[in-house]
Amino acid sequence: MIVTQISGITKGRCRIYIEEKPAFVLYKGEMKRLGIREGEPLPEESLREIQEEILPGRAKRRAMNLLQSRDYTESGLREKLRSGDYPEDCIEEALAYVKSYGYVDDRRYAEDFISYNLDRKSRTRMEQDLLRKGISKDMICAAFEALEEQGTRQDEGAMIRSLLEKKKYDPKTATRQEKQRMYAFLYRRGFHCEAINGALLLDIT
Repeated sequence: MIVTQISGITKGRCRIYIEEKPAFVLYKGEMKRLGIREGEPLPEESLREIQEEILPGRAKRRAMNLLQSRDYTESGLREKLRSGDYPEDCIEEALAYVKSYGYVDDRRYAEDFISYNLDRKSRTRMEQDLLRKGISKDMICAAFEALEEQGTRQDEGAMIRSLLEKKKYDPKTATRQEKQRMYAFLYRRGFHCEAINGALLLDIT
């Protein structure tokens, strides 16, 4: 296999192309040690070391460093590693590594996210946020059910009434247009129609 191109990414890192295709990213010191030069064959022993030692090890360390600063979903961590130009097999190996130690757990992530936002966001909004983070619908439902079994429940009506108070909304003086605008505002926040109607009725009485 011929190294057909070496393209600089940063001062110390380069992307290596083999047979005209991007293969991996290495530091210049590694390239020098492994004898990688543009236009020359890539030694088999060097390729083995890159694929089996250098890149997998680096991907694992990168994943661990990322998780030290914040929690990630499996999908989020995968995308973060992809942005670092790691090959897919190295990414999957790194994910399996951190998951084996419990450092990445989508179910736990979902439960923590829900608990933190229980009084801040509607269930619909939380579900949408978690789906965007790559957590499956089934796992999200399981997380809600687990929290409810522990006695953690959301009171959408109380949340809506609190928002109405912050908005200084007075149903006694509100015009039809203002009522429609408030209903639309609450609906966009992800509250269910029944909860909105119930809270507005309570406010009116």
